[in-house]
Amino acid sequence: MLLASAVVVWEWLNEHGRWRPYSPAVSHHIEAVVRAGPRAGGSVVLGQVDSRLAPYIIDLQSMNQFRQDTGTLRPVRRNYYDPSSAPGKGVVWEWENDSGSWTPYDMEVGITIQHAYEKQHPWVDLTCIGFSYVIDFSTMGQINRQTQRQRRVRRRLDLVYPMVTGALPRAPSWPVSPGSAASPPAPPCSCPQCVLVMSVKAAVVNGSPGPLQPPATRKNAPPSAGVKLPPAPGPGAKPLDGTRTGRGPVKTAPSQGIRRQASSTPAAAAAGSPASPPAANGKTGRMALATLNRTNLQRLAIAQSRVLIASGVPTVPVKNLNGSSPVNPALAGITGILMSAAGLPVCLTRPPKLVLHPPPVSKSEIKSIPGVSNTSRKTTKKQAKKGKTPEEVLKKYLQKVRHPPDEDCTICMERLTAPSGYKGSQPTVKPEVVGKLSRCGHIYHIYCLVAMYNNGNKDGSLQCPTCKTIYGVKTGTQPPGKMEYHLIPHSLPGHPDCKTIRIIYSIPPGIQGPEHPNPGKSFSARGFPRHCYLPDSEKGRKVLKLLLVAWDRRLIFAVGTSSTTGESDTVIWNEVHHKTEFGSNLTGHGYPDANYLDNVLAELAAQGISEDSTAQEKD
Repeated sequence: MLLASAVVVWEWLNEHGRWRPYSPAVSHHIEAVVRAGPRAGGSVVLGQVDSRLAPYIIDLQSMNQFRQDTGTLRPVRRNYYDPSSAPGKGVVWEWENDSGSWTPYDMEVGITIQHAYEKQHPWVDLTCIGFSYVIDFSTMGQINRQTQRQRRVRRRLDLVYPMVTGALPRAPSWPVSPGSAASPPAPPCSCPQCVLVMSVKAAVVNGSPGPLQPPATRKNAPPSAGVKLPPAPGPGAKPLDGTRTGRGPVKTAPSQGIRRQASSTPAAAAAGSPASPPAANGKTGRMALATLNRTNLQRLAIAQSRVLIASGVPTVPVKNLNGSSPVNPALAGITGILMSAAGLPVCLTRPPKLVLHPPPVSKSEIKSIPGVSNTSRKTTKKQAKKGKTPEEVLKKYLQKVRHPPDEDCTICMERLTAPSGYKGSQPTVKPEVVGKLSRCGHIYHIYCLVAMYNNGNKDGSLQCPTCKTIYGVKTGTQPPGKMEYHLIPHSLPGHPDCKTIRIIYSIPPGIQGPEHPNPGKSFSARGFPRHCYLPDSEKGRKVLKLLLVAWDRRLIFAVGTSSTTGESDTVIWNEVHHKTEFGSNLTGHGYPDANYLDNVLAELAAQGISEDSTAQEKD
């Protein structure tokens, strides 16, 4: 334990392996939920404190951030810093990105910059913490030591991050409230199950099976030593581990199965918590599960299950079943909680590991895709062709019907033998005129078709409202952005014999145009850049070429309301599914998936994109 005062900063791990801090307001919100303990429900809805984080939820049991609309999982951690450092004073250092907005530095970088700033140094070299940049305080600029490129930086004041005092746990746990850290430890539980668990654990720690002894028989156990927080690093200070400075040690929480097993009773939960302080007489009540490494935790789980079975205690294994649906792990977790509450031992299998991104790839390993020109493509807003009225556009796809059948027009729901029921003004078309679409043969009031066209994208195309047959070239309302694509030297699960095509979509937030739901209003762009993956097979390259056509036609994304988060005026996927999970399929958006390529080809065909479309684009 760390016996000191510290500021708490909640951080998340990005795709580059860097821990990025949440804002002080978000950290206060998360900390409040943690302090509330189990009654808060174990999850944090970040959109309650920052509308820009509406899609995100933090699960405190697994210490993961979950993005509801994409299924992306990212680890989070509760980190501790010196109260005299930047987060303890509410100081935030930021750099200006390419879009002109401001991005906060990683916490260790901000602390280093603030330390040099307070010492009134003219500049600070960040090489000592692994960054090839120099911060010049006289110009408030960041200089790249290799390229000499300069960016603006700024120092601003924000809320102070939440403060904690007393015994700080080396490995944060939940649902134990941080407020319990200052309370005396509960006496060891003497129930047979807890005695058995602690006995097996003691045997694992000592490295020998040994006889099973109650924890009360262990004497002269050394107390946990108090360790003071290290001071914030100076401009020339070297990090302790090459990547982190001025931070308390951080460990991941133990496996959920073991934690539930050791905490099946309230007394066991209190005594086994890593947040519990050492006893007043210098003896430790119980060694925290977090003090065991992964190997010992695995041995403990196996040994514990064997001893429980040998002693006649009934055990019910709850398997985390294979499959792409997130429902299976959720059912396993709920079952484990219910069984634990009933006093039954729970044996959980280790869940599959989520692998969102491939191993790091150097620039020299990234290759262009044979048969596909270039490695990136940008889109801008394409204006509708001018000079043609809706009536002139539809005339190409329609045949007039002199004697319409006695059936309903499926647009206005009036009889085709009667005038159109649409009330809008169409001065050049008579309400009673009826037309038949040339390819599919469905019949409508021309008055209704003109109204439908005017309410759409007005791009010169028409889609039959009954059978979805597309006439002309359908385009969408995708905002401007960039699509990058290249080969990386790694294989996807289920495709061991080929490399991988990586697609990176980048769309910045902006202002909605006339083709969007709310023209003139800003829209958000959550989760960009988005990384997607295809196998570098013949069919995978075919899908890529068609996705390029869909991108050029602005059909990959749209502006609308997220079906999972409910956020409106945001960039959403537009009915063409992508695989965003590289090395697993826990979210349903990964591999292996034997039917994915065929399914996405069908989805593209529904948007009017097929092999013939690539030839049309060349023409």
